[in-house]
Amino acid sequence: MSKKGFLGGKNSNAYIVFYSTVMVVLVAVMLAFTSLSLKSKQDANVLNEKKDAIVASLGLEKGSYDKFIEAYVVNAEGEVVSTDAAATLQKLFDLPTNFAAGEFPVFENKENGEVVVPLTGKGLWDDIWGYIALEADMNTIKGAIFDHAGETPGLGAEIATAKYQAQFPKKQIYNNGEFVGVEVVKGGAKEGDIHAVDAVTGGTKTSDGLEKMIKDCLSCYDAFFKARTAAAEAPVVESTEIAE
Repeated sequence: MSKKGFLGGKNSNAYIVFYSTVMVVLVAVMLAFTSLSLKSKQDANVLNEKKDAIVASLGLEKGSYDKFIEAYVVNAEGEVVSTDAAATLQKLFDLPTNFAAGEFPVFENKENGEVVVPLTGKGLWDDIWGYIALEADMNTIKGAIFDHAGETPGLGAEIATAKYQAQFPKKQIYNNGEFVGVEVVKGGAKEGDIHAVDAVTGGTKTSDGLEKMIKDCLSCYDAFFKARTAAAEAPVVESTEIAE
């Protein structure tokens, strides 16, 4: 009687199952190791993409984030609660959680007081997000950048195009001091309406999500915007003391 060898020989079911299991485990370990070893580089690339989107909304050159931007966090009362720039950037990786906690990142152009705030919401199929830059008056939109995880190409995905985003500069988010956001109008905004833009043709649900995202997220900064405006409008009191 011949010996069958390990697990009954190479042609046995037990040997095939064992061999397959070992190969699957080895491949899984290799993939996990590769993923972990690349994670820091992947995170750095994503962070750079976020930085570039922030400066793009301000009309600044790609790669100029560190030169122009000061990052900090405000609360629902508009008060600055953290000036840790690195920690502020990290909050962009989980905006829904940070918004729910009342922590709102702000990215300010150190040269002129313009600010960028991040947005997070839901489209038709998946997450949508973006950045809106405001001029120093905390009312007029300087620029907007939007992106998505899975909207329909040629329809809802159009929110990520420069052509669509070009509608937003010079729109205003306040009407006589009342926060209104930006209306995304199906069929097209009325000519001269400074509070509205056209919806995406054939992308009604994505457009609805975009409008809701803009209003919900910008409203979180209402107290901050108003505080900045009030500070800018406050009269300068000159000292009457006579120098000795």
